[in-house]
Amino acid sequence: MLKVNIRQNLQVVVQAATKYSDLVGPVRLIEMFEKFKTAEGASSLFLSLLLLLSCRAELTYSSLPLDAGLYYYLGSIVHLSEDSEVHFKYIQAATRTGQIREVERIVRESNFYNPEKVKNFLKEAKLQDQLPLIIVCDRFDFVHDLVLYLYQNGLTNFIEVYVQRVNSARTPQVVGGLLDVDCDEQTIKALLASVTGPVPVDELVDEVEKRNRLKLILPWIEAKVQAGQQDPALYNALAKIKIDSNVDPEGFLKDNNAYDPLVVGKYCEKRDPYLAYIAYAKGLCDDELIAITTENAMYKHLARYLVKRRRLELWQQVLGADNVHKRPLVDQVVATAVPESTDPEDVSVTVKAFLSADLPSELIELLEKIVLEQSAFSDNANLKKLLMLTAIRADKGRVMGYIDRVEGFDVHEIAGIMIEHGLHEEAFTLYRKNSLHLEAMNTLVEYVVSIDRAQQYADKVDQPAVWSRLGKAQLDGLRVKDAIDSYVRAEDPSNYLEVIETASRAGKHDDLVRYLQMARKTLREPAIDTELAVAYAKTDRLRDMEDFLSMTNVADLLSAGEKAFDAELYDAAKLLFSSISNWARLATTLIYLGENQAAVDAARKAGNTQVWRQVNAACIDKKEFRLAQICGLNLVVHAEELSALVRLYEYQGYTDELMALLEAGLGLERAHMGMFTELSVLYAKVRRRPPHPRSDPLEETRS
Repeated sequence: MLKVNIRQNLQVVVQAATKYSDLVGPVRLIEMFEKFKTAEGASSLFLSLLLLLSCRAELTYSSLPLDAGLYYYLGSIVHLSEDSEVHFKYIQAATRTGQIREVERIVRESNFYNPEKVKNFLKEAKLQDQLPLIIVCDRFDFVHDLVLYLYQNGLTNFIEVYVQRVNSARTPQVVGGLLDVDCDEQTIKALLASVTGPVPVDELVDEVEKRNRLKLILPWIEAKVQAGQQDPALYNALAKIKIDSNVDPEGFLKDNNAYDPLVVGKYCEKRDPYLAYIAYAKGLCDDELIAITTENAMYKHLARYLVKRRRLELWQQVLGADNVHKRPLVDQVVATAVPESTDPEDVSVTVKAFLSADLPSELIELLEKIVLEQSAFSDNANLKKLLMLTAIRADKGRVMGYIDRVEGFDVHEIAGIMIEHGLHEEAFTLYRKNSLHLEAMNTLVEYVVSIDRAQQYADKVDQPAVWSRLGKAQLDGLRVKDAIDSYVRAEDPSNYLEVIETASRAGKHDDLVRYLQMARKTLREPAIDTELAVAYAKTDRLRDMEDFLSMTNVADLLSAGEKAFDAELYDAAKLLFSSISNWARLATTLIYLGENQAAVDAARKAGNTQVWRQVNAACIDKKEFRLAQICGLNLVVHAEELSALVRLYEYQGYTDELMALLEAGLGLERAHMGMFTELSVLYAKVRRRPPHPRSDPLEETRS
């Protein structure tokens, strides 16, 4: 059929092959199409097709490919097949039949052909239009092979077609390939200038940078920058070119804000670590900056960066115990970074970092540099305070020196902390330097515990408050005379109760008189006047007591008199009881003084049964029976007192005196039956008649 009319019969053959393709299989059909090339082959092809359909016998005829038939057959099944060989044969047939547009379509749309096999076929085909090859190489990343092929075969115009019309994003690989074949720089520059689509700048820079031809793309970069593009990759490339050409790279890195500091810094690390530091510092690339500066011993730059960065976590990273670079870094922080700083926040965070890292010695070095040397923070009270506190806790030997050199902090607070840490001499020196004499005295007596030094200090400053505090310390140490001397010099009577108690217990009455005389000048307290009276009594200063009693006072004279009486100071007690007309206590006192008549007179003024009883007993003891009888007559008239009085006389064997007393009492108006009874009993005991029969008590008793 094909031999008679190839056009008509070829269509029928193709239709038959298409219809039975799944049944026979594309591989066998392709083999049959390829074995027949001539008209005879076409006829044999048709007969073989029928034979295959009937018995599926294998073809053994040898023939040339019949490309048109194969093309039409494969074109009808390629969109349904996923067989890579079908797709390849279709591309091959389309190419050989001149169907270039179909080749372009299939290589662009198909996902089932073998790209390497197709690429090699298209290269061997040497088509006039290299677009199918360009498409395959672009899709499957054979760009380098494509560029080599096109350049070596003088097809550079298709390279332009590729980057201009197909995929401008592949420009970096194209440029790299051209550089690999030593293409002229002007050609490459012209090619770059002709690309209007987007070009990945990072990839382009990477391609030329790997080949050390970075300056090649400078005109293209400058054109993009002038066009207003802000892609960081452009500025990264520009920075790299300036670095390599040494055209003010430092100024560019400091002033330009469009480049990527991390990328540029990494580029600079092996070329110029300082430029890498500038880039990292600008981009706050902390870890990279720390690495580059420590690796290159750029401790001064690192110190400056850390101070200005103000991040405690960074300080913790560099001040760790395992960091071998810590010591030189700290030296630069102390010597350079902090003294240069004028921002209080910079210094504050740095100090906190040293505190957090528990570096007291290093912190002291830092603070000394700031506070003791001329700097913007020399007058900062908080830093001065911190210097003192750190020295107190970590280096006590420096504290005394700082007291002389550092001023302007809270003296009370710092001195208190010194005392807490056992720095008593330092605390005393600090107080003394700042004329806080009372606090200095407190330190001497409470912590240094040296009364003698305290005495010398009080003599030196001669202030009432100091003398008073010394007096208290001396009193606590039972140095009563010294304490009273100090209180007198201070003219401070405020602690009079303790002074009175301690001096009285110690028997220091002469010194107590001095103190109480001083106290009376400013205070009018009963306790003071009372104890002064007692002190007069105990020091036998009766003349002074008389003067004291003659003037206005608020003393409890009864209490004072009782104390004098208990101490057997009867003369003083007599003065005291007389001054308040306490006849009862006076009568008792006079008895002990032997002034019995005066005692009876006082008892008479007192008119008190108890006093009469006491005076009576005293007179009996002293055998003053006349006076005793006077007292007894005031007792016997009280029935309840009679029995005790009788026992008192009888117990001491003074029966006659008792009888005389009772006989005298019978004549009293208030005589009572008990008196007669007791007298009768006495008469019976001694068998004696009454001196006056008319007054026989027995008879009167009977009646």
